[in-house]
Amino acid sequence: MATNVIIIHVRFAPDGTVNEIGERPPSLSAQQWYVKLAGSFGSAFQALSGGRGVFRVSAEDIAALKATALQ
Repeated sequence: MATNVIIIHVRFAPDGTVNEIGERPPSLSAQQWYVKLAGSFGSAFQALSGGRGVFRVSAEDIAALKATALQ
């Protein structure tokens, strides 16, 4: 059985802060969500050109991380 993988896109500002990020819980800023993702799934991050990057994480893991963000 295949695992459902979610691709979360990240767009960085020239100073390295996060401008936009997918799957973000409303209670967190874009930067806060990036820090949580990087802390939990840093090895799942792939840097791309143009100040962009992606996290490839299972749907179950994202749901669990979102649940902790709401507490």
